[in-house]
Amino acid sequence: MDLGLTGKRAVITGGSKGIGLGCAIGLAREGCHVQLAARNDETLLRARASVLEAATNVEVETHSVDLSVSEHQMALVDAVGDVDIWINNAGAIPAGDIATVDERRWREAWDLKVFGYINLCREVYAVMEAKGSGVIINVIGAAAIRPQPSYIAGAVGNSGLVGLTTALGSRSLQKGVRVLGINPGLIITDRMEDILRREAVDQLGDGDRWEELIPVDPAPGTVEQCADVITFLASPRASHISGTTLTLDAGASAR
Repeated sequence: MDLGLTGKRAVITGGSKGIGLGCAIGLAREGCHVQLAARNDETLLRARASVLEAATNVEVETHSVDLSVSEHQMALVDAVGDVDIWINNAGAIPAGDIATVDERRWREAWDLKVFGYINLCREVYAVMEAKGSGVIINVIGAAAIRPQPSYIAGAVGNSGLVGLTTALGSRSLQKGVRVLGINPGLIITDRMEDILRREAVDQLGDGDRWEELIPVDPAPGTVEQCADVITFLASPRASHISGTTLTLDAGASAR
């Protein structure tokens, strides 16, 4: 199936590893020119090489920015120029219950993921609205619909981002813009260990026993599974989808 993405220009925040890098590779294989934004120059260079190895005849640019800082957010929007697809993916809210995640850590995490998404949506949506086309995809997280006390800052933040996506995307097609999101469940990335270590402390009293908590029914998803869905949602083949958030967790949140 031709997804109609050849020649489109995409920006992926948090694009140097994990789901973000997977999205970049998936989009590039469909002919998209991609721009990756992340904090670390070294990981960005490795990511760029991975994308170019996976796809030919595409342009790959990188931007080293701290997207928890408003000025860097605005600078990124200015630097990327005209884009067709914007994927908000940067940010990892720390695990912990309400007693262990203090105000400073909570605010720092939300500056990057929650307010980062909000601010970038505000700026990017205005640009896309003015030209009459574009897609914004927010990579959020299944904690939004299955909140747990051991991941309370993430549950609250993700719930808000689902609300942002729904509110903005509910009328955006009138302007030619689609806004939608995905809620990945447990995905095999470096982040998975961090999440399960906190769970192991709570459940087993020992964070080093985190591997005992890797589920088998359903098993964790893969980066490629997320990237395939996002690539389709970003394409004209999904042109009637906006204002909704799709959960990718093999049904775990429905149990």
